[in-house]
Amino acid sequence: MSQQLARILVPDDVDFADLHLVRNADGAVSFDWAPIERICEASGLSVDVLKGGPVDNVVELITGWYGEHRRHGGASDATAEGWLAEAKKDAET
Repeated sequence: MSQQLARILVPDDVDFADLHLVRNADGAVSFDWAPIERICEASGLSVDVLKGGPVDNVVELITGWYGEHRRHGGASDATAEGWLAEAKKDAET
C-alpha cells in the first residue's frame, strides 16, 4: 500500500466556518464541499482523492485544518469540537 503526502494550502479567503459543519439527525457530519474544492485547487490536489476515496481522507483534512485554524486563533466550532471529542473517545476504547 502506498501513501501520498501532500502539502495543503488554504487560500486566504477560505475560512474554516465556510465548511458549515453540521451534525445530522443520524449522527453523520455534513459540510459544504466548496471550501474543500478550493483547498484542493490551491494545493494541486485532485478533489477526487477526497470525494472518491476513503472517508478518512476528507476527515483528516478537515480535522487537520481545524487544528491549524484553532492554533492560529480561529474561532471554536461546536460541531468540530464534538467530532474531535468523539474520535478521541473512540481511540481510547
